[in-house]
Amino acid sequence: MFRKTLGTVCLCLVTLANPASADTGLSQEADINKGLVIIAAADKIRRSCDTIGGRLFRAQRYANSLKEVARSRGYSDQQIDAFLDSKAERAKVREKRNVYFQNQGASNLDHASLCVLGYAEIARNSQIGYLLKAR
Repeated sequence: MFRKTLGTVCLCLVTLANPASADTGLSQEADINKGLVIIAAADKIRRSCDTIGGRLFRAQRYANSLKEVARSRGYSDQQIDAFLDSKAERAKVREKRNVYFQNQGASNLDHASLCVLGYAEIARNSQIGYLLKAR
């Protein structure tokens, strides 16, 4: 159940990076989009590595903080929701996540490399590592 719930949280967060229309501007918010890549990376690592789990409450708090940032910049809940529904922007987040993996010597298609990266992120207590835990 925990894995399923964290996956749902991560899916919601990843979809935050999805503007349905150009006038929402959320796709131009670099810090929000960086946060979405962090969440997407943590989610992919925990789904790919059986010995690494996700920290649901931390992920939820982080997701909520990204939404609050968007609201504080004047985006309405309707704009945020529209942003959550764009499949094209989800693909952009996945691409950025995969580039991050590649830059770290890992591959989204290689579970072993994602485990190595996950443990490195946990050890560094990076933003990605903060959302993960060794089992």
